[in-house]
Amino acid sequence: MINKRTHTYSAIHWIFFDIGSTLVDEEEAYKHRIRDMIRGTAVTFEQFWDKRIQFAKEGYNGDQKAIEYFGLNKTHWHSEDEVPFDDCAETIRALCDKGYQLGIIANQKPGAKARLDAWGIGRYFSVIASSAELGVSKPDKEIFLQALRMADCRPENAVMVGDRLDNDIRPAKELGIKTIRIRKGLAIYMKPSCEAEVPDYTVDSLSEIMSIHCIIDATRQKRGPHD
Repeated sequence: MINKRTHTYSAIHWIFFDIGSTLVDEEEAYKHRIRDMIRGTAVTFEQFWDKRIQFAKEGYNGDQKAIEYFGLNKTHWHSEDEVPFDDCAETIRALCDKGYQLGIIANQKPGAKARLDAWGIGRYFSVIASSAELGVSKPDKEIFLQALRMADCRPENAVMVGDRLDNDIRPAKELGIKTIRIRKGLAIYMKPSCEAEVPDYTVDSLSEIMSIHCIIDATRQKRGPHD
């Protein structure tokens, strides 16, 4: 179900996406890392899992706070456990067919382009602003500004899609980029802490983006009323 706020929108030319818990399901990767971190300790999987949710509800980065709480060391991230959401490829392809340019703005380890290619969606993204390659991470606005420069796009002509209110929604909104929150992963428990973290739209799946009026209206505006 789509939740929306009332706004007047400029034409949208670019749609930027986070990767984790936005385009791809990270749950198994998180579970794998938790099992690695607690191996040889007295911490149970259930204790860690419950604590990360508790911290997320309190507005923190649930995983990082749980790691600190239990005094654990963050272990290797298993990218091989990540899988695209079922509606990912179809939605990305449909947005391209409507004439949108697509980009990535994500905190990622090296090799984001290769992983996108392996998932069969890399060819749809003209700009990939990844923290490992650019040397700057969200929520720093600089990674968003670099993505906009790479795309030659004004903030008002872009949309940011992501799961994190703190990393995705707030910095994008403060720059004048429209925002769509996707309720996936641990961030589903987070609530806005200020007006800047209130997204323009909230969806529960990628496919719902196709029903958002700023996307539909912008497409009509670009193609003309008689196309």
